[in-house]
Amino acid sequence: MRLSARIGLAVGCTVPLLVLASGWLLLQLVTRDLHRTEDQHLRQRAAALAPDARSLLRASANGRPKVADTRERELFSAALDVGVRVAGPDADFSGGPQPGPSVNLPARTAGPVTVHDGARGWRVLARPVRGTTVTGTLWVFSPDTADRAQIPLVRRRVILTAVLAAPLSGLLAWGVATGASAPLRRLTRRTAGLDPRVSSARPDDRRTGVTEVDELSATVRTVLARYDEQAARTGEALDTARSFSSAAAHELRTPLMSMGTNLDILAGHPDLPAPDRTEVLCDLRREHARMLGLLVMLRELGRGDLVEAEAFRRVDPADVADAAVAEARRRAPDAVITLDAAPGTTVHGWEPGLRLLLDNLLGNALVHGRDARGRAWVRVGVTPAADHVLITVDDHGPGVPPDARGRIFERFRRGPDSAGSGLGLTLVAQQAALHRGGVTVTDGPDGAGARFEVRLPSGGGGLPDRRDWLIGTAGANRSQSFPKDAP
Repeated sequence: MRLSARIGLAVGCTVPLLVLASGWLLLQLVTRDLHRTEDQHLRQRAAALAPDARSLLRASANGRPKVADTRERELFSAALDVGVRVAGPDADFSGGPQPGPSVNLPARTAGPVTVHDGARGWRVLARPVRGTTVTGTLWVFSPDTADRAQIPLVRRRVILTAVLAAPLSGLLAWGVATGASAPLRRLTRRTAGLDPRVSSARPDDRRTGVTEVDELSATVRTVLARYDEQAARTGEALDTARSFSSAAAHELRTPLMSMGTNLDILAGHPDLPAPDRTEVLCDLRREHARMLGLLVMLRELGRGDLVEAEAFRRVDPADVADAAVAEARRRAPDAVITLDAAPGTTVHGWEPGLRLLLDNLLGNALVHGRDARGRAWVRVGVTPAADHVLITVDDHGPGVPPDARGRIFERFRRGPDSAGSGLGLTLVAQQAALHRGGVTVTDGPDGAGARFEVRLPSGGGGLPDRRDWLIGTAGANRSQSFPKDAP
């Protein structure tokens, strides 16, 4: 059922009920006013007739019939337009309009009451009559004018009004609702053909002047925008998952084949000499470690591609660097690692991502940043600037040639003697980009080794529009030989 029809039906049912309720209240008020007027008249007549009633009862009780007749005529003459009934110990007198003898009358009333003689109503007021020698009761009667004329007329008119109000109010409400819901119908027509799965068309921001319709239109646009956002994120997640599986399959093929060959050697030569067996087992462990490292790096790369903005908060890079340096010292106790960080400087960042960035920079320096004697000297710095925070990692290795510095952050780039996954510095570049920053590599401060510089904006910002560090990496073999500072 359409909204206009619902409103018309609701109004058509409600208005008659309101008319009937108002009519009932009006009837009560009119009845009360009429009774008040009649009751005041009855009280006045009762007060005026009480002395004549007392004289009539006294003459009747003293056996003076002529006087009693005279008093009776005086009583009825004074009654005028009301009925009178006087009851004494020995006789009853009545005259004027009043209910029949069969109607039970109240012996005493605080005020006028209504009694019925068949279908006709009467207002009656009872007053005691007391004298020195006699007592009795005086009743004064008046036809119930409210019950006889005005009230039935008002009742009929109220019912007629309610009967006429039902269709008229329903039709009027339907017409008004039809006009008022026109903006809603226009919005329905504009959105009926929208299919977010196959079309990018969206309802325009056209104001109608009706607050509810404008709010509904804004809600529809918001829902569709969220759908588009979630659809894009779902597409990115699917692309990331496909790229993850494809890249893993491509990069794991070589170590798996090598491990399969070594296993065939062990299975086919049970009497293999101990030195050769040891060499084969070392190769197996090395390939296993390489596979495990590759899977871990791919997982972290996928996490970076799918992280949400809600995960970002205020982070102190000095605290993250301190934890990363402590872990690196534990893993490489022979290395000399120093930290120069100013605490209290914060950035809007993802703490696990910043920790991953520092762990990979330190891991790269510990592996490829050793001097000619094999010692690792690494220095980590966290320096606040005007609008950014600078994170530096210096080593004393052979450094990175200028022509290779732009390519070492690409996926699956490994040095000639590297046993890594080729994704360590890719993760560094990814996390720097997620934080709206950047990473570069230069010569060391004293001209020896390499310096990796990461600049992170202090204020932060939203996530990049595209995060595709895994997408498109599986179709080509990216493993190439680069100097030792490329992991």
